[in-house]
Amino acid sequence: MVDYLLGKGYQDIRILSRDEAKQEEMRIVYNRPELKFYIGDVRDRHSVDKAMRGVDLVFHAAALKQVPSCEFFPLEAVKTNILGSQNVIDSAVEAGAKSVVCLSTDKAVMPVNAMGMSKAMMEKTAQAASRQLGEGETTISCVRYGNVMCSRGSVIPLFIKQIQEGKPLSLTEPSMTRFMLSLPDAIELVNFAFQHARQGDIFIKKAPACTVQMLAETLLELFEANNEIRIIGMRHGEKLYETLASREELRRSEDMGAYYRVSFDDRDLNYSKYFTEGDVEEASTQDYHSHNTYQLGKEELKQLLLTLPEVRAALNA
Repeated sequence: MVDYLLGKGYQDIRILSRDEAKQEEMRIVYNRPELKFYIGDVRDRHSVDKAMRGVDLVFHAAALKQVPSCEFFPLEAVKTNILGSQNVIDSAVEAGAKSVVCLSTDKAVMPVNAMGMSKAMMEKTAQAASRQLGEGETTISCVRYGNVMCSRGSVIPLFIKQIQEGKPLSLTEPSMTRFMLSLPDAIELVNFAFQHARQGDIFIKKAPACTVQMLAETLLELFEANNEIRIIGMRHGEKLYETLASREELRRSEDMGAYYRVSFDDRDLNYSKYFTEGDVEEASTQDYHSHNTYQLGKEELKQLLLTLPEVRAALNA
């Protein structure tokens, strides 16, 4: 994201996090005066306020993201993913920011684990705040996607490491599918939200998918390796496929070509709307998930993997 913003000529890019080691690494790698670093935590409203003064655009990505960690420490997920998000939103509104884009996840759709539940509540928190704002005030929206290829949490770097070390590739469940979204596509999704968001919108980037079995086999072919593939079973709270939009959401979504815009439910607390009015078409609409999106063939997946700098670097090592 920083590379993208620098490439667009932004002169004041503020980075708030509690990770001083990563901030120091960024200082050394970039050595750019446009970057301003703030040590703080979204759980602490005061530290957020100090970084927020005079900011126009806010991208909120701070979160506890590991499914097993959130399963064992759910209240920590609440503190960061829900209450911390509320701090960011309130601070941005008070500071007069033009737009806030909050990063969500496929796990927020029909959540089955604590991480997904906390992210679903983050979305509700953002939409609740947006209901109170009008034209000309801070626009609050969300973007939703699964694991980005080669990011932290992606299985691709793990598979590559296991291939290089001659170890078995640890596969949770062969039939599990995942969206294949590149980092540039994820960044473009955020940029699209900044340009097109209305209050309470959730934006989703359409993406192809594949099984983790095919992903492992394709990487083995790319690296001309013959490591064993070992099935280890699904982890705590893990889903068989990624769902980016429920059928209920798709009924109020706008197809924007490469993206879906999901508008927030604008019904109020007039309960007759819930119980005496319905939607007969909703039952025939399917969720949008990695089992029913376009499935990549092996050659298509190879070409996509070869666009990733991390894969190319590993192949040339």
